Amino acid sequence: MNRKNFWVHLGIALVIIGIAAVVGQIRSWQLNRSERVRTVEKVKVANKPVAVKRSAEESEPEAMVRFRPGVSLNEIRRIAAKNNDRVEDEIEIVKGLVAIDDLDNADAETVANQYAELSELVEYAEPNFKIELNDPPGSAIDDSQFRKLDENPFIPNDPMFEDQWALNNVGQDGGTENAHISALKAWAKTRGTDKVVVAVLDSGVDYTHRDLLSNMWLRPDNVPQYEDDELGTFNDERGYDGTNSGDPMDDNGHGTHCAGIIGAEGNNDEGITGINWKVEIMPLKFIGRGGFGSTKDAIEAINYAVDRKRNGVNVRIISASWGSTLYSKALEDAIKAAGEEGILFVAAAGNNSTNNDRRAHYPSNYKLPNVISVAALDRNDQLASFSNFGIKTVHIAAPGKDILSTWLNDGYREASGTSMATPYVSGVAALILASEADLTVAELRERVLAAVDPLDSLNGKIVSGGRINAAKALGN
Repeated sequence: MNRKNFWVHLGIALVIIGIAAVVGQIRSWQLNRSERVRTVEKVKVANKPVAVKRSAEESEPEAMVRFRPGVSLNEIRRIAAKNNDRVEDEIEIVKGLVAIDDLDNADAETVANQYAELSELVEYAEPNFKIELNDPPGSAIDDSQFRKLDENPFIPNDPMFEDQWALNNVGQDGGTENAHISALKAWAKTRGTDKVVVAVLDSGVDYTHRDLLSNMWLRPDNVPQYEDDELGTFNDERGYDGTNSGDPMDDNGHGTHCAGIIGAEGNNDEGITGINWKVEIMPLKFIGRGGFGSTKDAIEAINYAVDRKRNGVNVRIISASWGSTLYSKALEDAIKAAGEEGILFVAAAGNNSTNNDRRAHYPSNYKLPNVISVAALDRNDQLASFSNFGIKTVHIAAPGKDILSTWLNDGYREASGTSMATPYVSGVAALILASEADLTVAELRERVLAAVDPLDSLNGKIVSGGRINAAKALGN
């Protein structure tokens, strides 16, 4: 090749290389721009409110941590990120309280201890405790056992009312006459109102049950949909669910049974009657099908109830038929915050036949001005064999053995436990408010605890020494 041809070929090669470089750079710019667009789109999607539902990859938060005043949420998030954790949720009703989700799969005790060591920043840190229902087993009742009573202006036409000894004990099935809560006499004054909302903090409620449907709470059109900064937007048309499904439908049965005691529709010629013929029942679901929940989920449900009250919903009572021997300061703080918003908290004393003065049971043992602890009685006014007690820590007793109430799939079932006694007290509190709507939580609690029939079987066993009497509570 002569020198002239060499320089020609070299020039052509350089031109080709230059063109290729320019094309490559343009392609690179296009790819980078495309990637930036996709990234921006992902951020936009991630920031949109979505229905709350924890993914299969995410676990239940390990710890509840309350930071000291002055520690901002942004600072809390930075501390969590440094530990390879995330703030799963901020509990708005308790300033500084957050749920911490560890991303390294550490156990709950370890995570809580890690934050407890930050004493200059942290007020307390505790594991997210497991809560389990432990009522004695019950039995199913079918419609063939329905029986009717004679007509009476204060006796509902519900065909199973005769089997509800707790409301009207005439000695049926070996019971003691008048060992009941004097419901008929109370109903002469009021049978409830749909202006009072009772929140059932439990496994949800079968809100389609034919005996509950008309008394179920529905979010009013003027109340905004519930939103949580961390968890997203809830479809809370029928109440709250914190167990992933977003639907407070009961798949266990326990919450439905408790709801029926409070407010199965009365005088509708169907099944049973609740203490309140009319009321609004708000499901707060934090216990799943297997009968398990956590303190964190219970706290979130209480947080929801307070938010709804602040938005104009007349939530006055939370009925809590569950408990644990593990103390949670975070749960105590949440219940205290509910009390400061005017919400009475009625809690089951427990089913271990133990003295709560010596072996505490929570939440019933919290020494808060809005808490009432409830023991269980049988149909002969005797303390039920399974019921916890405590002359300093258990306040009042109510029927809790062989209690007939609503169950899943339009069913009915007898069940026993302080879980059943608790909604009787919650229901009486709702009756009081139906008659005197403006009572403070302190006045309501005092009225409930003063309205008892003293019983020798409870002397030295509980604070009031008596069984709740609905008629006395209403001044009858």
